[in-house]
Amino acid sequence: MRDFTNDHSALALNTASLGHNLDGAGAGWSPERVIDACAARGYGGIVFWRREIGPRAVEIGNRVRAAGMQVVGLCRTPYLVGSEAPRGDGDLRASIDMAAELGAPVLTIVTGGTEPGTKGVIETQKRLAERVAVAAPLAAAAGVSLALEPLNPMFGGNRTCIFTVADALAVADRVAAPNVGLAVDVYHVWWDRTLIDILAAAKGRVLGYHLCDWLEDTRHMLLDRGMMGDGVADLRAIRQAVEDGTGYTGLCEVEIFSAENWWKRDPSEVLDVIVDRFRRCC
Repeated sequence: MRDFTNDHSALALNTASLGHNLDGAGAGWSPERVIDACAARGYGGIVFWRREIGPRAVEIGNRVRAAGMQVVGLCRTPYLVGSEAPRGDGDLRASIDMAAELGAPVLTIVTGGTEPGTKGVIETQKRLAERVAVAAPLAAAAGVSLALEPLNPMFGGNRTCIFTVADALAVADRVAAPNVGLAVDVYHVWWDRTLIDILAAAKGRVLGYHLCDWLEDTRHMLLDRGMMGDGVADLRAIRQAVEDGTGYTGLCEVEIFSAENWWKRDPSEVLDVIVDRFRRCC
């Protein structure tokens, strides 16, 4: 397990921590301003959301690298299953193309919910695997890996059909493509008592590690994540399992959806607090 006490070069910002994943949220900083602020603080990388990139993927990716950082990933594909999944694969292809143009090695998949006309998740997981299997060679040709992200079970129904690392691995096994792995997000897996054991079966397959905290009195299941150290997740134990269990050595991506707290603060303060908490709590 790496020691970050005096080194935060493995720290990455997911711009959702500044509210950039929702219209009208946060301070509205431009990608350029975010890039410059992260570089000035010694961040190692940034993860963007598609909505803030638009037609400027190449330009923004180059700006990140010129600032001495990495584009760590892109959020996210459209839903692939469930009632909110778009018809056709045009939006999926566009997300892969954007990741490639940005120079993002990883495109995150939030799966979508239960398929219309089915019950439970088993049939939906089968259909998800079929659709990821179609996307995988397209992404591979573009130099992009696909990270299945399990979500907390409270998001079942409309947002996800995979709830645990074990679920994500089972779908990835069905696809059996070398560029399909998973993302481990503390917010979604902190509660899982089987996590440490199952991560031992995920060697070389973790493509991203997402940091935040679970507040004891969480008031909104989507938009009330905690800053690291403010909640009840055992952050060091989870990271040790991710790193020692799977061999993950990539950047650690801070992703905090916080409509009533951190998104209302000056982004400069948020970026400074993230550095401090990363060193002290993660």
